[in-house]
Amino acid sequence: MKRNTLFLRTINRDLVERPPVWLMRQAGRILPEYKAIREKLIGFKELVKSPELAAEVTLQPVDLLKVDAAILFSDILVIPEAMGLDYEMIEARGPFFPKTIQSKNDIDQLLSGEAAAERLDYVYNTISEINKYIPENIPLIGFAGAPWTILAYMIEGKGSKTFSVAKKFLYAEPEWSHSLLDKITDSTIHYLRNQVNAGVQTLQLFDSWAGLLSMEQFNTFSLPYMQRIKEAIPVVPITIFAKGAMIQLQDIAAIKPAVIGIDWNISPLKVRQWLGTDTVLQGNMDPCLLYAKPQHVFDETVKMCREFGRNHIANLGHGVYPDTPLEGVKAFIAAVKSTSYVE
Repeated sequence: MKRNTLFLRTINRDLVERPPVWLMRQAGRILPEYKAIREKLIGFKELVKSPELAAEVTLQPVDLLKVDAAILFSDILVIPEAMGLDYEMIEARGPFFPKTIQSKNDIDQLLSGEAAAERLDYVYNTISEINKYIPENIPLIGFAGAPWTILAYMIEGKGSKTFSVAKKFLYAEPEWSHSLLDKITDSTIHYLRNQVNAGVQTLQLFDSWAGLLSMEQFNTFSLPYMQRIKEAIPVVPITIFAKGAMIQLQDIAAIKPAVIGIDWNISPLKVRQWLGTDTVLQGNMDPCLLYAKPQHVFDETVKMCREFGRNHIANLGHGVYPDTPLEGVKAFIAAVKSTSYVE
């Protein structure tokens, strides 16, 4: 397993020379080389299920942007699909589930655990393909959606600003909700173990819709399931990123993930005040900053890195947007790499 990389040394709280940098959704979207591959294919899901092309897309930002880590090119919704709930990816609209979970019988019919995870061979094959070509100093990040976020899509059937149908399910059917979360969690544990066995060096859980839950709901329907996943896979460091749930940071810290992801709704100084300087944090630049003039992007990024100080992985507070100018991305990366911890 790779250990002497800037990214993994930072997670280990070593005295590194500068913060490592990568961007959520760096694989694709902003790169012309990614768009060229997409033009050859029927759709996004075809690319996800094509190991050689998915590996190529994973490595593009390493080659072209010189980031310090690669993240597997895949999708969080491969889990519900493996469990038996198919989805479509509609251009300019996002995911859509022709059938949703509406009853206990629907939940009972789902696959879970290893039975679901073994249907994702194309993901593990992609990881193996990536490891044929990835540079020795670049770790590969695997990932999955956190159980609440996966449940939200399985109930709602599509993206939503409120996920009110999914939240209604939590209130109206708490026992069914926990049953579904159990199945998602078991499937995710086996899926991530298989990713580790295939060759990823670290993992990230994306709870993209954590911010829609009340504090009590987060501590009931989200955090315990992320804790189960984290405790079931102790062999690699795990990052927990609960977007919009920054008021819950101390609760997240209590389950002791290796890294805590931070969105842009809280300042680095406030996070350090709450969690201390020893906690390894990741984030938290507003993705929209990258639309600014490159010099402004550079200056604000340097400021962010200085405020976080050591034990920081530079990243955005969410995924890079599709029409983000490449000049802004490059200015962000250059600014991080100009930050020195050497006095």
